[in-house]
Amino acid sequence: MLSLKSISLAVVVLALSVFLDTAEADNWPQFRGASFDGIANSDCPTSWDTEKNVAWKVPIAGEGWSAPVIWENRVYLTSAVRTDGGEAKPEPYTNQGGSNRTDLQKVDYRWDVFCLDAKTGKELWRKTAKTGNPPMPRHSTNTYATETPVTDGKHVYAYFGMTGLFCYDMNGKFVWKKDLGSYEMRAGWGTSSSPVLFEDKLFVQVDNEEQSFLVAVDAISGDEVWRVKRDENSQYSSPIIWQNSERAELIVGGMIYRSYDPATGKLLWELDMEKGRSSATPLAVGDRLYVGTEFRNRGGSDDGGGYLFSVKPGGSGNISPPAGARSSQFIEWKIRDSGIQMASPVLCNGKIYLLERRRGAIHCVDAKTGATVYRQRFPGARAFCSSPVVSGGKVFCTAADGTTYALETDDEFEIASENKIPEQNWSTPSIANGAIFLRTVNHLYCISQ
Repeated sequence: MLSLKSISLAVVVLALSVFLDTAEADNWPQFRGASFDGIANSDCPTSWDTEKNVAWKVPIAGEGWSAPVIWENRVYLTSAVRTDGGEAKPEPYTNQGGSNRTDLQKVDYRWDVFCLDAKTGKELWRKTAKTGNPPMPRHSTNTYATETPVTDGKHVYAYFGMTGLFCYDMNGKFVWKKDLGSYEMRAGWGTSSSPVLFEDKLFVQVDNEEQSFLVAVDAISGDEVWRVKRDENSQYSSPIIWQNSERAELIVGGMIYRSYDPATGKLLWELDMEKGRSSATPLAVGDRLYVGTEFRNRGGSDDGGGYLFSVKPGGSGNISPPAGARSSQFIEWKIRDSGIQMASPVLCNGKIYLLERRRGAIHCVDAKTGATVYRQRFPGARAFCSSPVVSGGKVFCTAADGTTYALETDDEFEIASENKIPEQNWSTPSIANGAIFLRTVNHLYCISQ
């Protein structure tokens, strides 16, 4: 029988090994990081400009709002490049609606996956996954490489919307590809939902105007494991894995939020969002899941939404609260007029931060109660399209004009620093090994102390 001293020593050794493994594995392997929550394991600089604290800056050919993913000392990124020498960069956001680029369907593109040295920015390899004409138009502010790739340290998986899913090893050797089909998207706006990786399965949300579905693909072989139909039209959020105290759940947004069993695709529960558009990716922290849809009032079938819900684990069937109710068995709270739009929320210091795209504002909410802590516009900011990230106890919010605001996380609105890189930016920052990686319309910046 083990002595109390032996047991205590074993606990210390186990805790130390877990700490060391965590410290060494400071990677950012997918959209919003290893835990899908936008929270970094390391502290990045809080101030920079086009020269200060810029470790390196490299031009990025073509177009893409995909975020960089980092594994050890390598950065992986995607881009869609016109092969005729022409330019088709996404247009700046003007709050005027933009236009549809149907003309680009007649243009030849190549879809690239490439790898950079994280310390120097030097390109290590580049592979062209596909060439040809885009299968659909896109919005003038969107790109043909908006989905963020994902890596497990063995392979890199790149999804280019209706153009296909591609797998390479870490040195750029082609492994497999899969065509998931091409379907019409709402108003020709294009796609944006990034894949998620869990237990050797890739999960891809393919919501569209023709036949929406959720699919699980074997990460090793590229074979389809399961597929479920979805009663949704075009949506733009990305799925996440919610690992709570009871089970792992695959959470997928829409006008009806749904939870699936990652192993089988079985529907676990659903939550009526009262319509709205699902652009923001859900947030899970411990035993709480935060989901919301953007309020719509444009005379469309999705008019409504704007609510934010705090969901508790263990639900089954329809967990929607009764009409007029703010809470129920599996809903801790529900608030209206949340302000959630394109940017995904983050949680820091007990508060949820929601960026409002059209007003250049932030809504800070108490995570336990749903009560508003403050609501404030950023001086000079016009729009937020990328999602905020957390590092060193601060929330970093990158505006569409390239300015990143570092926010203090007390109960009052306070900007710790305002960092200007005057280039259009819709891509969500990535943080690893004490550096923040910012993708603008033309460059990738590595900001490091």
